[in-house]
Amino acid sequence: MGSVKDLEILESPKGLNPGRGRFHFSDRYSVFDWGEMPDHIPSKGASLCLTSAYFFELLEGRGIKTHYIGLVEGGKVKRLDELRSPSSVMEVELLRVIRPEVREGKYNYGVFKDQEGNFLIPLEIIYRNSLPPGTSVFRRLKEGSLSPQDLGFDSVPGPGTRLPQPFFDLSTKLEETDRYISWEEAAEMAGLKAEELDRIREIVSEVNELITDEVSKLGLQNEDGKIELGFDGERRLMVVDAVGTLDECRFSWQGTSVSKELARIYYRSTPWYGEVEEAKRRDRVHWREMVKADPPPLPPRFKELLSLLYRCFAQELTGREWFGPLPPLRSVLEEIKGLLPQA
Repeated sequence: MGSVKDLEILESPKGLNPGRGRFHFSDRYSVFDWGEMPDHIPSKGASLCLTSAYFFELLEGRGIKTHYIGLVEGGKVKRLDELRSPSSVMEVELLRVIRPEVREGKYNYGVFKDQEGNFLIPLEIIYRNSLPPGTSVFRRLKEGSLSPQDLGFDSVPGPGTRLPQPFFDLSTKLEETDRYISWEEAAEMAGLKAEELDRIREIVSEVNELITDEVSKLGLQNEDGKIELGFDGERRLMVVDAVGTLDECRFSWQGTSVSKELARIYYRSTPWYGEVEEAKRRDRVHWREMVKADPPPLPPRFKELLSLLYRCFAQELTGREWFGPLPPLRSVLEEIKGLLPQA
């Protein structure tokens, strides 16, 4: 399915009828749209699976529809509180994935115009509560594709600035390289009605508030994150993929990133990253073929700390000792902070 998790199809979706499948969360990771990186981070997959299940179950309790069915243990599908040990396999409803056509290097979304339901909306919806270092917002402000006024400011804000109110962004989901688009363009691409756009804003707002409340109990700030949505067979919106994890969100602690962003910080200092950025500037579709260097592996201790970070976050969030005794999340973050020149 992708560089981070694998999809096992139990029943394919057809027409307006959803299918059924299982996500196998792996210990792989990806940064900058590259695909699988050279390292695996031990227990990352199970940590992501548990975290996402936790938030899916909370969302369902709030009346927000999701594609989550349960976690798999011993061949049986269970709720989170029924598990005896950590699971890296999640059973979900499957929606049709309809891909846009590529014509002369451009994406054509005409295929979405007449779709009734049971499909993945080809967008990522991003909420932003602040502007942490490394966010793409600063590049877009510099380019002029985003203005300070869009974010509620009179002048360009600096890194670490909290937004006066959450800002909701949209990017493409099914293209070689994600690109930011307007709400108007999103509606045109995916055939969305005005009331559906309003409901999307409501859902992302509720997800943002829920995640903010939950991670604040761990002493973390919810900086930004993303969700994905689809339509069921009756064209009701539902949250899909994964939600609330360290891969979908960017949290912080005392100015230190608490997310997959830590791997991005490391790779930004490598020659490989420079090649990636230059290739993307030259060709947004075929850029990978232009990168000659391979990404280097992570330093061993840094990789160990990332593994601890994922495990500690899952345990403290859910309140269960899934992976045995671990150091407090804050002590792991203190050591990570000491290794980062940006801290």
